Amino acid sequence: MIRDRSRLLKRQILFWSLAALGVVLFLWLFRGILLPFVLGMVMAYFLDPIADWLVRRGFSRVAASIVILIMFVIVIALVLLVLVPVIGGQIAGFVQRLPQYLGRLQELAVDLRNGPLSRFVENDPQTIQQDFQAVVRQLSGFVTSLVASLWTSSLAVVNFLSLFVVTPVVAFYLLLDWDRMILKIDALVPREHVATVRRLAREIDRSVAGFVRGQGSVCLILGTYYAVGLTLVGLNFGLLIGFFAGLISFVPYVGSALGLVIALGVALVQFSPDWVWVAAAAGVFFTGQFVEGNILQPKLVGASVGLHPVWLMFALFAFGAIFGFVGLLIAVPAAAAVGVLVRFAIQKYLDSEMYFGREITAAPAAARIESDTLGTAIREQFDPRAGKTE
Repeated sequence: MIRDRSRLLKRQILFWSLAALGVVLFLWLFRGILLPFVLGMVMAYFLDPIADWLVRRGFSRVAASIVILIMFVIVIALVLLVLVPVIGGQIAGFVQRLPQYLGRLQELAVDLRNGPLSRFVENDPQTIQQDFQAVVRQLSGFVTSLVASLWTSSLAVVNFLSLFVVTPVVAFYLLLDWDRMILKIDALVPREHVATVRRLAREIDRSVAGFVRGQGSVCLILGTYYAVGLTLVGLNFGLLIGFFAGLISFVPYVGSALGLVIALGVALVQFSPDWVWVAAAAGVFFTGQFVEGNILQPKLVGASVGLHPVWLMFALFAFGAIFGFVGLLIAVPAAAAVGVLVRFAIQKYLDSEMYFGREITAAPAAARIESDTLGTAIREQFDPRAGKTE
């Protein structure tokens, strides 16, 4: 009996490992054309609760899908019509004045090294210029490669116009058949493990939806705050820098840090030697970080999501490097799914013969108490909800 069960377990592990390998291979092979389909799936996933709400209010599924999609397209179109001209103008102006800003920053660096830092560094203007030019070359090379990667991964095969045509169509059909697809997938799950799979699916769904909704709200609030604050300070391109910093705040700490560096660079060129306004520009970001860490993150994202910032950053970099822009879209749900599965595997390991020994029932009471304490501590590292009571 034990041998048969072990053989069955090995077959299941082999089957699901091959299935996961097939999915990864499929994504890698077709990564150049997946963008509109992945975007459509993301839209359908987050709009499905609204469709269910409308169906409960008497709408048919077709009518609910049409209404939601039309409203979504209208909102996106209005946002693009309002923001794109303003942001586009600021981007063009920023690119045009970037050489001037870099030249002025180089002059400030020379003055700083010839002044307060003259005792600690070498005062060779040629060396300073070479160092600064090396930094600029590395930065420009990184930005160029990033833009080229995004362009080739998302627009080389799929035309930009077709992206806006195919994505709504995919979203409509997926939204229309979402519940039926979930039922069909549920029917394919092995009956012996259906309860476990459903529980894991609910945890993954809660983690993904909670993080994206919460962090998306944080990005929107921070972007608006940074844009308004920098504009009131009088910083050139404050609207562009603020919205950019808020947008990439989806990756915790990275967005605010990068926005702070850019804002301080522009502020140094624009305001120096009036350091009060430079400090004011920095203060916008520091107060934003305080509000994010003490109010926005606990209230909107919370500890129940269970996505550690380091794990999230690794997932974004890893999936982005492998799959390009499509990888950035699937990185968060993939990270959430892996996190849930890792917590599940740890729980199974702590309850298994491998942890206690061959005979689980023979494990001493003290060992069980110690393992329960250790298990709770380990689970808290992967899931902040562990060990807490409602």
